[in-house]
Amino acid sequence: MSDYDVDLFVIGGGSGGVRAARVAAQHGARVMLAEEYRVGGTCVIRGCVPKKLLVYASRFRAEFEDAEGYGWTVGHASFDWPTLIANKDKEIARLEAAYTATLEKVGVAIVKSRAVLADPHTVRLADGRRVRAAYTLIATGGAPTYGDPIPGIEHAISSNDAFHLPALPRHAVIQGGGYIALEFAGIFAGLGAQVTLVYRGENILRGFDDDVRAHLRMDMEKHGIKVLTGCKVAAIERIGSRFSAHLSSGNQLSAECVMFATGRAPNVAGIGLKEAGVAIGKNGGLAVDEYSRTNVANIYGIGDVTNRVNLTPVAIREGHAFADTVFGGKPTAVDHSNVPTAVFSDPEVGVIGLTEAAARAQLAQTDIYKVMFKPLKATLSGRDTTVLLKLVVDGQTDRVVGCHIVGEGAAEMVQLAAVAVKMGAKKADFDSTMALHPTTAEELVTMRQKSASYARAAAE
Repeated sequence: MSDYDVDLFVIGGGSGGVRAARVAAQHGARVMLAEEYRVGGTCVIRGCVPKKLLVYASRFRAEFEDAEGYGWTVGHASFDWPTLIANKDKEIARLEAAYTATLEKVGVAIVKSRAVLADPHTVRLADGRRVRAAYTLIATGGAPTYGDPIPGIEHAISSNDAFHLPALPRHAVIQGGGYIALEFAGIFAGLGAQVTLVYRGENILRGFDDDVRAHLRMDMEKHGIKVLTGCKVAAIERIGSRFSAHLSSGNQLSAECVMFATGRAPNVAGIGLKEAGVAIGKNGGLAVDEYSRTNVANIYGIGDVTNRVNLTPVAIREGHAFADTVFGGKPTAVDHSNVPTAVFSDPEVGVIGLTEAAARAQLAQTDIYKVMFKPLKATLSGRDTTVLLKLVVDGQTDRVVGCHIVGEGAAEMVQLAAVAVKMGAKKADFDSTMALHPTTAEELVTMRQKSASYARAAAE
């Protein structure tokens, strides 16, 4: 590869790009990485990590309230948004420095610049420099979208903007029904804001199990979040220091902040794909094969820019697999099946595997085990909340093909349940596992009574 300036040029310094660059360098490749904003990408800088820090902050209010039932007298508690944001920013800066140091330690050259493809082997930097690369990895991630243009859309903020608000909005309207919308609804409400969630579909969390969707909505509304479905924000009008969100239903909502969390789109525009001959897939992301290679043999794509499974751990796994495949002599394809996921809403959601509806459509027989109860912690606090745990089982093989949890610690529980689902554990394996009492998770191994069983018609 002596004819090239570098063996690998990585466009994008997010979690996937950083992992790919580091592992490729450890395999002996000469690597250069370009990041035009901040090393760490969406997850570290303005996504998973800062959002989870805000989620933690939002939960203290309920903890203070619950403490009284356990004999604690908590004095007047006050919250300061600027302090939270300043401390969050310090932690993000620390993480960015750690990511940068890790790359530099293994010899990756970092360029703080926008980079675009000039041809299949040439990358052009913002200052005009050109770098010849044997291989190029596109890891530019995704960006928030606002959907169809509406009057006053310039007054709306995205999840990126929410991390830099000068003050906590006292009244917020959030459009969307997915991860980001529900998580920020919980954050703002937990910190004391009045929140209205607006979603055009029939219910929130499209694609999740229907019991999960119904349970989460019920508990969110118990916690004071107003959920309006079957409508959307049609226009935003500024009235003094506030905004009026005009809904398609004809109603109007007054708020200090209108946030659009209607999804994210792959960052494929303006990076020279046409010049390099790289094809876009039907899903709007880079078209890649099981090894993350595009139609151009030396150009690969990983993470959200491919629009496959848009989760940070998936991007990291894809980045590592790419480096092992191209520079490590170990061809590795990433298995995108049975990927666990969590929504850090209030209450929290953790899921792995098939929903009940998907199982009924795919399997000859589907058995459902489900339990809903008031958690032990809420008995003394008096909090009006319930936990949902649900197992979806292949009725013919007894294999557990889905696990769905709504409640405190759902994500932590599902991470371990995912190991069992991934390895093909059967319901009998769950049943033979001793319960750990008293916990919420013990219900996963004590459910014996089917709540439903479905068999597909033989004619199908």
